[in-house]
Parts: sequence; structure tokens; C-alpha cells
Amino acid sequence: MKTRTIENPLIKDKVTFLETANETAGKHTFVEVELSPGGGNDLHYHKVFSETFEVVEGELGVEADGEKIIIKKGESYKVSENIMHRFFNPSDSTPVTFNVLLEPGHAGFEQTLMVSYGLCRDGRTNKKGMPKSFYHLSLLLVWSDTNLPGIYQLILPVMQWFAQKARKKGIEAQLLEEYCM
Repeated sequence: MKTRTIENPLIKDKVTFLETANETAGKHTFVEVELSPGGGNDLHYHKVFSETFEVVEGELGVEADGEKIIIKKGESYKVSENIMHRFFNPSDSTPVTFNVLLEPGHAGFEQTLMVSYGLCRDGRTNKKGMPKSFYHLSLLLVWSDTNLPGIYQLILPVMQWFAQKARKKGIEAQLLEEYCM
């Protein structure tokens, strides 16, 4: 890993890897996130790991299974596998710092963060942070076990095919070398 802290210049957040899946023999991945006011992600779910969010400073919004809650400093909230969820900073003026524990650990999720933040930093994404290359997008979604609702389920086989093609073309190895190793 090149660095333990990565930044996304578009959404102005920072992720620090506290413990990786490799360091914990796959038991967990543990990261700290600093999220700017109004920041957050879209609804998604993971099939192979749970996420526990614990607020260090500020307040964090979590929407899970159709319910929105606000987690305050010292509180935590666990999202189990296969539960549609998202997190967000409900404040328009105060950043939030929170820890995320993935169980079991997930090296592919870690790679996705490193590569997607690197692509964003290098101007290789659109204004919303989506990779300009469909090969890159396909790899990120396959690596991370991030599943989206709706039409995504219909195009998932296409994304998996593009990810496989990206591996054969050496694109995967290039991204891992450039941003992860």
C-alpha cells in the first residue's frame, strides 16, 4: 500500500486505513473516514461483508432498509449483508469523522477505495467521481462487492464481462500497480 490515507478531491473526504484485511488475516477491514458537510454515497448493498459505523466526531446519517437515523459521537450502527444502505453527513457546515468496520475484511473494497480516489485525483473520472473508462468502473464494482439497486442488476453480467476483459488486457494489473502496491 502506497499510503495509509487517501483523499477524494471531488467530494472532499479522506479515508485512513487503520487495519487492512491483509493485516488482520481477513478478519476485518477498519478505516477512518472524514466526510465533508453534505457529503455521502448512494444506496447500495454488500453481499459478503457487514459494515459497522461508529462516530468519532460530529453526526453521521445512515439510511438502511428504508429507515434514516442519525448517529452521534460515541454511537455505532451495524448494517448487515444484503441490506440496502447509504451514509451521509447531514450537516451543511460541520465535517463528520467516523470509523467503519467491515467484517470479514475485504481487500477488494480496500483496492476500490485506493483506485477510485486515485482516478479522481488524476482527473480520470467525471464530475460525480465515476470513472471515465467502463473497464475501470467494471473493475471497481466487481472488486468492492458494491451492488446497486434497479437497472444495475440487469447490467451486472455485462460489468463482470468487462472486468474479466480488463484483467486480460492488463488494465487491472496497471491500476493495482499505479494506486495500490
